Amino acid sequence: MILADSVQRPRHMAAVALATVWIGALPPAAHSQGDLPAWNEGAARDAILEFVAAVTDETSESFVPVEERVAVFDNDGTLWVEKPTYTQVFFMMDQIRELSPQHPDWATTQPYRAVIDGDMEALHALDHDALLDLLAASHTGVTQSEFEVAVADFFASATHPRFDRPFQTLVYQPMVEVIGYLEDNDFTVYIVSAGGLDFMRGAAEEIYGIPPERVIGTSVVMEYQYDDGTADFVRQAEIVPPMNDRAGKPVTIQRFIGRQPIIAFGNSDGDIEMLEYTMAQERTALALLVHHDDADREYDYDTGTESALTRAQEDGWVVISMEQDFAIVLPPL
Repeated sequence: MILADSVQRPRHMAAVALATVWIGALPPAAHSQGDLPAWNEGAARDAILEFVAAVTDETSESFVPVEERVAVFDNDGTLWVEKPTYTQVFFMMDQIRELSPQHPDWATTQPYRAVIDGDMEALHALDHDALLDLLAASHTGVTQSEFEVAVADFFASATHPRFDRPFQTLVYQPMVEVIGYLEDNDFTVYIVSAGGLDFMRGAAEEIYGIPPERVIGTSVVMEYQYDDGTADFVRQAEIVPPMNDRAGKPVTIQRFIGRQPIIAFGNSDGDIEMLEYTMAQERTALALLVHHDDADREYDYDTGTESALTRAQEDGWVVISMEQDFAIVLPPL
């Protein structure tokens, strides 16, 4: 992961509503695109439309009953921006700084000191386990109610260091359209991400219209707490296995959905197993990989997605070029 130098946060905590996109705000070429107006004409858009038409046509050999129309989406880098680092890492950095007065030893202990001092070089050098430790420390001992308030405050106030706009508006408008298009055709849509379950739940319903019970993420152990008629949970410094990444994704899909998806969207090597699991069936299925190749409107990178791009070429997964397939990337404010 590469961490940004700073997150700009206004002092006020007023809620920021997700921007609404009007068709009139789209480029002229997109106005004729029918069901997916934020998409350019091309193989990726056609693949989605043709797939949905086939599986919803009762006269087609590819017809899939409504109850079996399961769609899964990764989140970071598939539905919202994941650079210069994951949104939850920005949230974690805020939480560590806010909690630091309660932990004076953090000022002299790495990697906490790096967060407190804003030492980007040290943070850039952290491995995956160290980042997980930081995430656990920033949330451990906090009640679920307190955590939900902190997440809401973050999304109400924090802005991205490059785009200078609220994190909750850093969604890919074409992908949000696909969610709506699938739901209009009687698909049940789930988010299946390595990100923190409760962090994503704090935003998914407002941003995507996906309720919390259809968000699957990495979970932490919780301790139930009951006091004088009030029930809550205390978050612990332990992840519920498996972590919802790579081979963990098919496991959690089976555990929480109980049906094999027929369409899946990802963007990185961490999504390979979810995409291959979706395609490993006799029914018609579709796997799609978002490729970040648009430095002007978003970012251009292959790091962490090299194997997925190879598999896409070998196995016929659809690669979505952000530069070529997205008429717009982020919704206008």
